[in-house]
Formats: sequence, structure tokens, C-alpha cells
Amino acid sequence: MTGRLVLVATPIGNLGDLSPRAVEALAAADLVACEDTRRTGRLLKHAAVEGVDLLRLDAHTEDRSAGRVVDRVAAGATVALVSDAGMPAVSDPGERVVRRGVEAGLRVEVVPGPSAPVAAVAASGLPTDRWTMEGFLPRKGSGRTARLAEMAVEERTMVVFESPHRLAATLVD
Repeated sequence: MTGRLVLVATPIGNLGDLSPRAVEALAAADLVACEDTRRTGRLLKHAAVEGVDLLRLDAHTEDRSAGRVVDRVAAGATVALVSDAGMPAVSDPGERVVRRGVEAGLRVEVVPGPSAPVAAVAASGLPTDRWTMEGFLPRKGSGRTARLAEMAVEERTMVVFESPHRLAATLVD
């Protein structure tokens, strides 16, 4: 049996957006690595997926958990990787796990799904032929100032992730 790491996109606000293919991938997994086991537990319950082991893999545990995930996949297991909302490894934990899996020659698959950046661009009324996603900005300091200065001269539509409680200050910046 060949192991695989499966990146499974999760809904970005409405559990009804969970695709049938995502449900299949979660049900077929031997292990689900996730940011928050409580939130993922609710997602699995909504999808009627039972009996799957969960492993916490968030920003604080990714380095430690990455080795466990890679070892399980190398041993033949199917590990599904999810984030709390959206695509794991894109401005969410998972990038280091995927890198280690690719470096180890493991099979990595993606189950696409809802995309906050694509939804934002589509609904913005801004040009959609050329756009870029910046992810999260540095919270403060010279790195933030430098990034904002780079973005100020950008001609493409840009998507930036921001926490709701920092949004007003970011818009002022």
C-alpha cells in the first residue's frame, strides 16, 4: 500500500460548502492532521465521518507534528491535512509538512475547495485578469512598513488576509 498526504480544503464559513470529494478523502484517511481538533471534530461530525484519529498540527506544533505525519505516510498511511478554513499550507499551517513530504518523495494530493482569495477577487468589482495574494502582513515594524510600501506601487488587484480586529488599522496604514 502506498501512503499519501492529502491536502483537503475546508469551508470558509459555511459547512455546506464541504465537497463530496472532501468528505470521501476525510473518510478514507487513517489520520487527520488539523489546526484545531474541536473544530475539525465538528466538521467530521457534519460530514458523518467517524473513527478517524486526529493530530493537532497548528502554527505552534507544525515542526513537531510534521515528522509524525511524514513517518505515517512513509509507512503507508493516508493522512489528510486540513486547516480551520480554506486550503492548508496557504497562509495556514501545512507548508512545512508538504515540503518535508515532497523532499521525502511522498505522494501529495490536493482536494480543492472554497478559496477566500478567489471569492474576494470575484466579488470585489476590481480587475480580475491579473491579481496577487499577499497573505498576512507582518503585524508591525519595518517589515510591515516595507511590505506596504511595495504594495503601494502594485498595479494588480491584491488580496491581503487580515484579522477582523486589526482590519481598521490596516486600512488606515
